Amino acid sequence: MAKILAKNLSNKRVMLTDGSELGMVYNVIMESKTGELLYLVVKPNSFVDTSKYKSQDNYLMIPFEAVRAAKDYAIVDKKMVTGSDFD
Repeated sequence: MAKILAKNLSNKRVMLTDGSELGMVYNVIMESKTGELLYLVVKPNSFVDTSKYKSQDNYLMIPFEAVRAAKDYAIVDKKMVTGSDFD
């Protein structure tokens, strides 16, 4: 995937690869020494079942490695973000 600047993610809608909308990018978490983006912090839509996702303070923590594209939407690989195998 091409490089993505954190500022280009501000207020983007987040869509899963199955076409469902997850929410809006609220913030990003990055490694301060390298600038590597680690997580998208997503404010979920009210109808999203958040129990399938890693979350913190009512926000979803989406590993940045799951982001497939970031144009009109930030597209996230659903298989990489659902489940309980987060650490």
